[in-house]
Amino acid sequence: MSPEQNRKLLLIFAIAVIALNLRPAIASVGPLIFEIRDDTGLSNTLLGLLTTLPVLAFGLFSVMTPLFTRRFGTEGTMALALILLTTGLLIRVIPSLIPLFLGTAILGVGIALGNTLLPGIVKKSFPRRFGLVTGIYSSMLGIGATIASAISVPLSEGAGLGWRWALGAWAAIAFIGLLIWLPQMKQNIPVIARRSLRQSLRQLGTSKLAWNVSIFVGLQSLTFYTIIAWLPEILIERGMSAGNAGYMLALTQGTGVIGTFVIPAWAARRQRQRLPIIILVALEIISLLGLMASSLFLVELWAAMLGFCLGGSFGLALLFLVLRTRDSHSANELSGMAQSIGYTIASFGPAFFGAVYDITLNWTYPIAMLLLIAFAKLASGWVAGRDEVV
Repeated sequence: MSPEQNRKLLLIFAIAVIALNLRPAIASVGPLIFEIRDDTGLSNTLLGLLTTLPVLAFGLFSVMTPLFTRRFGTEGTMALALILLTTGLLIRVIPSLIPLFLGTAILGVGIALGNTLLPGIVKKSFPRRFGLVTGIYSSMLGIGATIASAISVPLSEGAGLGWRWALGAWAAIAFIGLLIWLPQMKQNIPVIARRSLRQSLRQLGTSKLAWNVSIFVGLQSLTFYTIIAWLPEILIERGMSAGNAGYMLALTQGTGVIGTFVIPAWAARRQRQRLPIIILVALEIISLLGLMASSLFLVELWAAMLGFCLGGSFGLALLFLVLRTRDSHSANELSGMAQSIGYTIASFGPAFFGAVYDITLNWTYPIAMLLLIAFAKLASGWVAGRDEVV
């Protein structure tokens, strides 16, 4: 292999490891909510904030990513993202409520920067293979979430680490990701912007396409993070053990990995992406209707189907950031806008879902809320799937 091919392979590996780290800090919370509630006495609304805070940080800091890249460069900003993620995970181990929420907010900033940078890195480094590389790193996002969902309870109860260290153990993996990324710093130079952040936001703000991509990102993420936070609790209330409920969430994440790999690779070859959106939303509605049942009948099927749809929708959201732009600079700008607006929308999901249950004491009503979100996702995805660029 040539030196350039070796460099590209190392970059793909680094991207994959970084993607592996961008979901466990959030996905590990859902299976442990029962333990966290017993230990801290937090309400469902406040427990939902453990998922809402990172997503809110995504919304606030994604749009600010160009400010970091102009000062530290793309590679330097990614290194900063991994440092913040590692630090936030370790702070959450401190036995107090303030560090629990403070660490959650800090790691959310790190994940926000990493989320925003990856589409632009793919656009710049793999212009002819962006569908494949997007599928790879979006799949690794799902794999990280799957592993975290599956082993959180075994780490806490089986290994005797307790819920704090079950959450904090992921700091070791994040630090490894930082070490693997450091060789990319040789390529690091500050980004010279062709227009100011205010100018880019003003231009994107007038684009109907950019707004619909942003809304699609937000609605997809709202459902995803709500399911991550509350699916185990729903199943536990219906009689499933905490360990098996964690495995059901892992099943959701596992089938999501299939969706994140298959759907972008297929959709990237199509002139428009409307058919994939119709199929995914239809299957999502069916699976949510299945979860509205008060029993555990066919719960494995509903969890698997929902996971595939959410994974596929997430892969499409990432693909839109590449397909709807002309170059890596535009991709970074659209990524910042879409993830800022999108994750701000998504941040209301987990806490609001928990609050609706606290009021109604019935999971049917909050799940019905997700059905309405699915129809809204179809409407925004219909416009985002057009063959146009921002």
